[in-house]
Amino acid sequence: MYQIEFLDIEEKIEYEKIIKKVIEQCFKEEKLQNSKLYISITLTTPNQIQKINKEYRNIDKETDVLSFPMFEKNEIEEKIKENNFEHEDVLGDIVISIDKVKRQAVEYGHSFERELAYMLVHGFYHLMGYDHIKEEDKIIMRPKEEKVLADLGIGRNEMNEE
Repeated sequence: MYQIEFLDIEEKIEYEKIIKKVIEQCFKEEKLQNSKLYISITLTTPNQIQKINKEYRNIDKETDVLSFPMFEKNEIEEKIKENNFEHEDVLGDIVISIDKVKRQAVEYGHSFERELAYMLVHGFYHLMGYDHIKEEDKIIMRPKEEKVLADLGIGRNEMNEE
């Protein structure tokens, strides 16, 4: 279902526990529990995520989360509809800057767990082909993210987020 890599940061069981419950809930929500899809999750430093952002997106700045989907939205929808999971497939890669997660949790006034969970859910839905650039896309993606977090009992404060 997922694989975790720690790139230039210390491995922490706390991070792994959050990732496990969030990714399992995402798979449950999208009825992917019996699929052979898996996600590669890299937890790293601001410096490393900036390098990755520059290399793959030509944007030379730090960010909080990067998502690299392996399928177009229609392709993943077709696989799910046909239950076409004969072979193991990579849904995509999620890269998260742990330092940025810590800073944003403080900035938004909520827990580290909530911020990391949000980054994971946000990255997951990008891998599923959802986006938030246009308002009509955002109104589909945001409720999906919030439902997963609510089902996990991971609330947020009332401050406006991204």
